[in-house]
Amino acid sequence: MIVGIIGGSGVYDPDLFQTVMDIVETPYGQVTLYRGKYEGQEVIFLPRHGKGHSVPPHAINYRANIATLKIVGVKRVLATSAVGSLKPQLHPGSLVLLNQFLDFTKRRPLMFDETIVKHIDFTEPYCPDIRNILAKELDKRGFKFSEGCYVCTEGPRYETPAEVKMFASLGGDIVGMTNIPEVTLAREAGFCYACIATVTNYGAGISSTPLRHEEVIEVMNANALSLRKLLEGALPLLQTKAKTCSCPWEV
Repeated sequence: MIVGIIGGSGVYDPDLFQTVMDIVETPYGQVTLYRGKYEGQEVIFLPRHGKGHSVPPHAINYRANIATLKIVGVKRVLATSAVGSLKPQLHPGSLVLLNQFLDFTKRRPLMFDETIVKHIDFTEPYCPDIRNILAKELDKRGFKFSEGCYVCTEGPRYETPAEVKMFASLGGDIVGMTNIPEVTLAREAGFCYACIATVTNYGAGISSTPLRHEEVIEVMNANALSLRKLLEGALPLLQTKAKTCSCPWEV
């Protein structure tokens, strides 16, 4: 089974899988990805923000990214994400396994073909099979983590203290700019999809200092070894474990 890894801010280590770069043409545009092997099984690594983190969150070609993974035969997708904390107890460096989301985006594509009538169930937004594999692997390695609700904003600006307070009051735990429409398009494409987030900073009003992108990269770099160990442990199971979830592989 081919597994796709979508690397977010600070997660750019395709050499873990001894990859070679490839360019894929999709109906939505061209995408650069990396093909590799892990324990004899093919792995696809896709940098969400493009090569060298060159594309800001609001300008990412989400449809092209997800279409690319479909074209190359991916079945399961594990994404990583850098996020801000909406709660004081979720400190920088914390790992959060996403279980729900709140969508506050404004100009993102809603689906691959927005002219058709199509309604997709999101009672369980993230694949339970992948989430169970990740949770067991995190426990096995002694990594502390929590499960949480991801609030997605349009970006590229950071949130105001008033927005942070509102998001927390609505049940949000963390805030970021990229999971929508990535997760919704992944469901439409028929993938098993889950995301592990790294808290890189406190949201505005919780943080005592202005927010900087540099601190995002600093925390992600500090957590790189933990994420690498998680991937090394989870990948064999993601590649071989039988499907028990209801994610619609064939659509």
